[in-house]
Amino acid sequence: MGLFRTSGILGIAESALEFALAASEEAHPNEYMGLLRGDDASKLGLDDDGTVLTDVLVIPGTESNPVSATVKTSMVPNDMRAAGSIHSHPNGVLKPSDADLATFGRGDVHIIVGYPYGRDDWKAFDSDGSVVDLPVLDVEPPEESFFDFDQADIDAELREEEFDS
Repeated sequence: MGLFRTSGILGIAESALEFALAASEEAHPNEYMGLLRGDDASKLGLDDDGTVLTDVLVIPGTESNPVSATVKTSMVPNDMRAAGSIHSHPNGVLKPSDADLATFGRGDVHIIVGYPYGRDDWKAFDSDGSVVDLPVLDVEPPEESFFDFDQADIDAELREEEFDS
């Protein structure tokens, strides 16, 4: 059972796919590797029940060469939004290797991006390595905020301090 208790993965946000394609091209001739995170479809204004892949996490310490990429597992965040992995095959082959299949156990979907890293140069797979349909969705991922306050909160606090002095 995956981490998501909804109807499953509905698709990938266009911005997340574009990021992965560009990162794969930049890493060429070495492999690129990232982890996928998703958001509930309702947060994105969709009426469907499920998860949309919205983020590609770049893990510090990832090592890559022309035939493999290895994520430093100690740097992977314990994230309830984790959904799978994405990596490139600089040789353009859109089929998981035995080494790929060994890593597919974590997460619900795994994407392989192939050279020349164009819009159609990728495939999605389930944990068993079977091809799955993963639509590209034109959705705007929610803005992440590092802090749980905004400028209005800061202004209000400054006004309170002004009156207290």
